[in-house]
Amino acid sequence: MSDESRDLLLSGYRRFRQDHWPEAKAEYEALAADGQKPHTLVVACSDSRADPALIFDTAPGQLFVVRNVANLVPPYEPDGLLHGVSAALEFGVKVLNVSRIMVLGHAHCGGVNAMRYGAPDTCQDFVAPWVAQGAPVVRRVCEACAPEEAEQLAEEAVVRLSLENLRTFPWIAEREAAGTLALSGVHFGIADGVLRTMRGPGPFEVLD
Repeated sequence: MSDESRDLLLSGYRRFRQDHWPEAKAEYEALAADGQKPHTLVVACSDSRADPALIFDTAPGQLFVVRNVANLVPPYEPDGLLHGVSAALEFGVKVLNVSRIMVLGHAHCGGVNAMRYGAPDTCQDFVAPWVAQGAPVVRRVCEACAPEEAEQLAEEAVVRLSLENLRTFPWIAEREAAGTLALSGVHFGIADGVLRTMRGPGPFEVLD
């Protein structure tokens, strides 16, 4: 860790202990004693500019967050291999009993950009095969829209893809059909701070 990054982290920790911890101490103690009971599982991008806890102004214990490149959910594939996203979904749904799964996309997503133009040459081991799963959908969307709309519509298409893949998990589909689990997709504008939501097959709409 560089001295600068270490100092920034330690300064933030000290602010947390001085400014936030005294008021939040009882809340954290209750979470430690009673365990977490988040109401929503959020599948979000790892991008440092789109933090679900900040966007939704939530307290500790309210969100169970799964972050990865381009907020992707792969299809259900219980093959005994290592599936981090699927493991988190299973825990959130079957153990924590969340009542909602939300896929949160965002503007200027580097992962979606890699689906359009290819992953960087330095990221061929893991990023390239990871984003390849969304490339066909993104390609179709970009071919059918105006160039100035392509970036946002591609990002929205990846949110839709993740929602489709969520429904391939039988224990998610069953709970959605029973009305005990809701699925939703949203898109966050980094520059304008506006949240847009999926309400049909067309472009996402600004959230009221």
